[in-house]
Amino acid sequence: MKTEFKAKFLQHINKRRQDQGFTLIELLVVIIIIGILSAIALPSFLNQANKAKQSEAKQYISSINKGQQAFFAENTKFATEVPALGLGIKTQTNNYVYTVSPTTSAVAATGGSTSAATPQGASIKGYAGAIFFIPAGEGQGTSTLLCEEITANAALPNAIALSNATTACNNTQTLVTK
Repeated sequence: MKTEFKAKFLQHINKRRQDQGFTLIELLVVIIIIGILSAIALPSFLNQANKAKQSEAKQYISSINKGQQAFFAENTKFATEVPALGLGIKTQTNNYVYTVSPTTSAVAATGGSTSAATPQGASIKGYAGAIFFIPAGEGQGTSTLLCEEITANAALPNAIALSNATTACNNTQTLVTK
């Protein structure tokens, strides 16, 4: 008799659950768990999205630097605008505006060139690049530099001061590649 009573009781509980659905407490617990998980995941997701946007700038500035080296090898001067490099990259995207600035330096008669990726939003970092001359045997060779702003802002990145082999990122930037 006891086993029969247990089976009927379990059937009754099971039937009752099927008729009622979820309780308010159960729904609230699920909503709270979803809220906690989303509060943890959202900042991480946004950080990864900003890193992806910044990788665009790193790639473009690096390409501009290499393009300037090739342009100088062919023309013995630096390009004054991005399209003249023939790289097929845009001067403005949803995330950045790209510029180049050939300079004249006392170090070498032909100077060097700087480039900048100015962010279009305040949550991503700006980048600056430079191509400069270094002594190479009896002549001169070129070297490139890519710097990242330490803080994210929508301002034009600080320009890199060109001064031969001692050219380095300024105090508001960190070196990405040399």
